[in-house]
Amino acid sequence: MSSTSATTPAALNFRERTEGYMSLIGPMVMILAILMVMAVLEPGRYFRLSNFDIILKEAALYMPMAMAMTLVIVTRGIDLSIGSVAALTAIVMGYMVKSWGYPWWLAVAAAISLGALCGFINGMVITRLKVPDLIGTLAMDLVYRGFCLIAVKGIVLSRFPEEIVAIGRGEIPGFLPLPVVIGLVTLAAGWFIYSRTHLGRYAQAIGSNPEAAELTGIPVDTYKVYVYALMGAMAGLAGVMLAGKLNAIQATSAPFFNLHVIAAVVVGGTSLFGGRGSMIGSLSGVLLLAMMINALVTLRMEFFWQSVASGVVIIVSVAFYTWIQRKDRDGKSSLLEMLLTPENRRMMKFLLTIIAILALIFGLGGLMGPPVI
Repeated sequence: MSSTSATTPAALNFRERTEGYMSLIGPMVMILAILMVMAVLEPGRYFRLSNFDIILKEAALYMPMAMAMTLVIVTRGIDLSIGSVAALTAIVMGYMVKSWGYPWWLAVAAAISLGALCGFINGMVITRLKVPDLIGTLAMDLVYRGFCLIAVKGIVLSRFPEEIVAIGRGEIPGFLPLPVVIGLVTLAAGWFIYSRTHLGRYAQAIGSNPEAAELTGIPVDTYKVYVYALMGAMAGLAGVMLAGKLNAIQATSAPFFNLHVIAAVVVGGTSLFGGRGSMIGSLSGVLLLAMMINALVTLRMEFFWQSVASGVVIIVSVAFYTWIQRKDRDGKSSLLEMLLTPENRRMMKFLLTIIAILALIFGLGGLMGPPVI
């Protein structure tokens, strides 16, 4: 009895000490798994400095948006319009420098400002019109994408000034690529906002319990608008970086920005139920997805498998963090015991039966040959 009472506090203290690092453990384990797999399958092509440079530049594109999305999700929000906002702001920037003769720096500032305006509109739709975040931002995504299609009418804007190209793929001699520096600076600013300012503390309070935050005097709607405006500004910056990286932009650009960024933030340990997030975790999530996609490309897998892999990573990550956060798992002390309850066993048998039937159908279809078109 005495040994149990002596060891239990130590175990609890260990869990308490490690709980803050759970947002890093999941992505780091997955990153290590990717490195081990690629070390066996494609060590020569994957472990090259030039390839790691590609991975960093790909991750940098999503860092600013991951920073802002962390704050949005911490407040129990979601923004599905960032891809359209990025495309729209980049198109406006392209017109300003190519058709209207404005200097590049003014066009970049206007793009980021327009993104902040789009985010502000999103926040007003959500807080003033009381439209749920998911529906409101999804509807505004259609609006912003429609503006993109109206503005360019199928035209591809290309050949931007060298300064804009440098924002997307420039190099700082003897240092990191310029877009990586921009991404890391935004994440550092996000960490400061999240941990050292009223906006970050209020965002956590709103996400933990909006009603209690309102009762304590926090202007919940006002700070939600601030967070969405920041999200729009970072989407505008990402649009500039995308245009510089490709040296071109069109109405259909950035179609999967929202899912990619949300995946990175969730993988990094930010709770979809609000109240808890991590900027360092979001950075690790962005790096994980960039490494995973690069590994699929290195293995010459089809583009569509990237979406499959991203979806699987989201499901595994959310399930892992949800299990970690549950202090009382119906009296079960381990994940295996929780999964092997009678009800879960019946569900798994049903799932395996469905998978077996589908495998049989596809197998028979493969034996019968390709379809006639």
